[in-house]
Amino acid sequence: MVIKVPRKARTKSKTSVYQIIWRGANRQEIFHDYQDWIQFLDILKKYKIRYQLVIYAWCLMENHVHLLIKEGNEDISITMKRIGISYAKYYNWRYITTGHLFQDRFKSENVETISYLLTVVR
Repeated sequence: MVIKVPRKARTKSKTSVYQIIWRGANRQEIFHDYQDWIQFLDILKKYKIRYQLVIYAWCLMENHVHLLIKEGNEDISITMKRIGISYAKYYNWRYITTGHLFQDRFKSENVETISYLLTVVR
């Protein structure tokens, strides 16, 4: 018998600022060309405007994403879910695939101080 343990809830940041890392499933590429990067940034911009996110920095690699974001008027987990679903739909449509694009849920670190914010940006 397998006993499932519920995953630990995210700790809310006192500043509402998070460093977010998202990886492709099995570390697969999630961006193959310039068009994919632009599509992801367009989706990010859409939700930035809609939910009043503050985006301090971003770095898109072939198989993962780094974001430095201040939560807007919606819980960061919900907003990130919307962004992930939107990009996965685009990706699956463009590359005629199905299934999960991202590995697990996104990882996040709370950014509570200016010095850590500067470290993350670096």
